[in-house]
Amino acid sequence: MDDAPRPAAPRHLEPAELQALDAHWRAANYLAVGQIYLLANPLLAEPLRPEHVKPRLLGHWGTTPGLNLVYTHLNRVIRARALDALCVWGPGHGGPAVLANSWLDGTYSDTYPDVSRDRSGMAKLFRQFSFPGGVPSHVAPETPGSIHEGGELGYSLTHAYGAAFDTPGLVVTCVIGDGEAETGPLAASWHANKFLDPVHDGAVLPVLHLNGYKIANPAVLARLPQDELDALLRGYGHNPIHVTGDDPAAVHDAMAAALDQALDRIADIQRRARSEEVRDRPRWPAIVLRTPKGWTGPHEVDGVPVEGTWRAHQVPLSEVRENPDHLRQLEAWLRSYRPDELFDAAGRPRPEVLAYIPEGARRLGASPHANGGLLLRELPVPPLDRYAVKVERPGTALHEPTRVLGGLLAAVMAATAERRDFRVVGPDETASNRLDALYTATGKAWQAETLDTDEHLARDGRVMEVLSEHLCQGWLEGYLLTGRHGLFASYEAFAHVVDSMVNQHIKWLRTARRLPWRRPIASLNYLLTSHVWRQDHNGFSHQDPGFVDHILDKSPEVVRVYLPPDANTLLSVADHALRSRDYVNVIVAGKQPGFDWLTLDEARAHCARGVGSWTWAGTEDGSREPDVVLACAGDVPTLETLAAAGLLRHHLPELAVRVVNVVDMTRLLPRDAHPHGMPDFEYDAVFTRDRPVIFAYHGYPWLIHRLAYRRAGHQHLHVRGYKEEGTTTTPFDMVVRNDLDRYRLVMDVVDRVPGLAVRAVALRQAMADARTRHHAWIRAHGTDLPEVADWTWPG
Repeated sequence: MDDAPRPAAPRHLEPAELQALDAHWRAANYLAVGQIYLLANPLLAEPLRPEHVKPRLLGHWGTTPGLNLVYTHLNRVIRARALDALCVWGPGHGGPAVLANSWLDGTYSDTYPDVSRDRSGMAKLFRQFSFPGGVPSHVAPETPGSIHEGGELGYSLTHAYGAAFDTPGLVVTCVIGDGEAETGPLAASWHANKFLDPVHDGAVLPVLHLNGYKIANPAVLARLPQDELDALLRGYGHNPIHVTGDDPAAVHDAMAAALDQALDRIADIQRRARSEEVRDRPRWPAIVLRTPKGWTGPHEVDGVPVEGTWRAHQVPLSEVRENPDHLRQLEAWLRSYRPDELFDAAGRPRPEVLAYIPEGARRLGASPHANGGLLLRELPVPPLDRYAVKVERPGTALHEPTRVLGGLLAAVMAATAERRDFRVVGPDETASNRLDALYTATGKAWQAETLDTDEHLARDGRVMEVLSEHLCQGWLEGYLLTGRHGLFASYEAFAHVVDSMVNQHIKWLRTARRLPWRRPIASLNYLLTSHVWRQDHNGFSHQDPGFVDHILDKSPEVVRVYLPPDANTLLSVADHALRSRDYVNVIVAGKQPGFDWLTLDEARAHCARGVGSWTWAGTEDGSREPDVVLACAGDVPTLETLAAAGLLRHHLPELAVRVVNVVDMTRLLPRDAHPHGMPDFEYDAVFTRDRPVIFAYHGYPWLIHRLAYRRAGHQHLHVRGYKEEGTTTTPFDMVVRNDLDRYRLVMDVVDRVPGLAVRAVALRQAMADARTRHHAWIRAHGTDLPEVADWTWPG
């Protein structure tokens, strides 16, 4: 193939084509400026007066004309080629452009009938923008045709690839702003083309929009010479096509040629791959679009240049109500688009403006791929009893919970082999996390070079591994938002890499749930394993359980956190999460061998409750309240709690001990703070109002206090958890270092049950001595005490 860098050959649009495309572009520009500035007088039917202008001018003009150009030309090729298309709009606050274009193509009025495609609707479109009770200045869930929140930069290209996976008929254009292109996630996203299968996936067409500046500084890629930028993009595996200019007619010609050239190339790549003529990794096209920042806006304001500079980034004319010169300039700017040629007296777009608008669901604002719930199908999760482990007696047999889950996930992967709507993503850890049963059903997606020593790589694989949590997150978000299902498996400590990304997804879901036209999508499911308590190879650097804290700070109607204590509860929780809609589910589970506590039926009942007393583990007889409650959440804390309960059963048989396990962390919240929260009467029945509660928790102990601080018995709550004491050491030494071990929990019971400190002084001393013996033993032998390593439930 010819890989030499080249600009787009001018297409030489026919005069009527050029006139219609330019009319649409001018109309979109006019509508965008109107959204930023106008409160009234939308068609300039009278001279512009200060009261026609919004009192607070908010919005971003600089990127808007370029986005309008892309939208205009996408309309043409979608209509001409009958394309199924989606566009991801990356530049941050590009809302005016996408809102203007969806109003022009009719999808905005279809979605919001009160914003009609006439003078009245135009006035509402203008007034609502960045106005109290209105819509945001960026592309948001409220925007028809969007799957990408434009408020935070860096994720557009990975979202676009996520949307393209397993949609072979879809072309996803992704407009990347030159400021966004400087972010780490976007830089990593250029590697996503090595995972795109031209046979089973759609295509992604990146449009790198270089207008020169960010808010106040030049953009790095915009200042690279064209040959250097071309070499960079070619090194990423793209064949770039350059469109540069500021003369509208010339740029229209070049943009039309660039899109035709790119789409011809995409069609050829897919045809050759799908006919098995060529299976080498293709060099996909990309468009580099260089136009001035704030193109067609004011050239100068107050004697300083604006168009083509950073000053055009937001509001070029900022004192329109106070400064008559600014008001005159704004009116001249609006009239420069010749609105009387674009809209009739009733404010309806003239036929020429709409000449290249696609029809029906092919309109970018109406694509069902941008409202993924319309396409979502139930996931075929098989019956759990095929994969559950048998439990004859609690705490006597061991299984690796995530390996058990891997069997279930492999079955789901196999059941979706034809429909291809389920993927598992993770940063190079699928086998490490004991999920390698997946490879019996599919391989790992890979389009780059393969060697004889490689394992499980497949061009059509649906396990996605790349050592970038940002890419994993973005791929899965794009995949879910376009109507599919998936799971993100990660080492617990490094889920923090995507803290900010999950924030944005939670905000998206929260907003989308309030929009009746947005259909529910499959939940974003995290499996956090290789967790804080078992880092035998890695140590302190891999120990951080705080992702749960981060999630539980977010919108309560969206977030859920589960800590299943064994293999069967993990199956039950995963079954629920995979079937759920519009949530972010965080599941924390170990991959190392752990005790089986509950049968599948018991696990289902326990998970349905979310929290419950394990009567078989305690010593209360129901005749009175317990003397103490031993509570736990997480697999290792559960083990230590039950071991402590066993010690108390042996040494203090007269003590009434209640053992409570928490699977659903949000159950600890009050009902008015979270839909899963327990009402006070239920919480009091489980934890009591006045008895000491010794709570062994998987993560940072203050989270439990925060969740329960409004409860009546909070002053009696004592929490043990991770307190930043870690290293590469034995499993039991980790809990000892953090005072979460069974011996410390028994000491806490002795210290906190009234009157017990005097009666059980010998027991407390024996527990302290056991901790001392532990320290000496591991330094001498490198393994845990036999009484710990060989422990089983004694009940």
